[in-house]
Parts: sequence; structure tokens; C-alpha cells
Amino acid sequence: MPSVVGLLEERERAAAQRVEVLRSEADRVPAALREAELDWERFVVSRETVVEALAGPDGVEEADTSASRDPEPSPSPSGAVPGSVVSAWCEGLVVAVLSPEYQRILGVLTAAEGALSCKELAAGLGGEPVAAKV
Repeated sequence: MPSVVGLLEERERAAAQRVEVLRSEADRVPAALREAELDWERFVVSRETVVEALAGPDGVEEADTSASRDPEPSPSPSGAVPGSVVSAWCEGLVVAVLSPEYQRILGVLTAAEGALSCKELAAGLGGEPVAAKV
């Protein structure tokens, strides 16, 4: 039968080892956090730089000039595709910058005379105007 003191010493050694492991983790975590924060800051600065570079002289993103002259622009490989992110609105943007789904929604909304309910919008988009589908 092991002695009580021997069992306590064994558990003390295990606790001391656990403390050392946790101390090394505690030293590693702030360094990893700082590295992740630096990566994040770099991406924020990169995005802001791109937004500034794409901004016009007055600080507003410029629309595609060829698309703004053509009332019905033809789709181009560089245009919006299904599932693309909606562009930030600014003066002079054309409908062609929107994905086809959003162009359809905008078409229904602009064709309406006044406000639309969700059911009316669903019906205009070809959906079933029932509560479960709206």
C-alpha cells in the first residue's frame, strides 16, 4: 500500500507539470494574438487603400463610364454575376453593376406605383404570395 505522503508528492509533481504547461501556453497566446492582430490590421489598411484608390477625385467611387453612356449595357465578363456582393450606392451608378437577381428585384420595385407589400413583391418576382413562401 502506497504511503499518503508518496501519493501527495506524486500529485504535486503532476500539478507542477500542469502549471509549467499552462505558463508556456500563457506566454504563447499573447504572441499569437499580437500576430493575428497585425494580420488583421494589414488587411484593414489594404482594403482602405483600395477603396481610396478606386475613389474618384471627390472621394466617391466612380461608375463604369462606358456603362453609364449605354442605357442597356450588355453583360461583360467583368460585370456582376449571380451571388456577387451588392455595390455601395453612389451617384451615377447604373443597374448593370447589380447581380441579375438584384436587377430583377429592382425592376419589380421600380415598375410598381408606390410601396409594395412583401406578398406583392413575391408575386412580382414569380413566387407564391402565401405567408409560408414570403
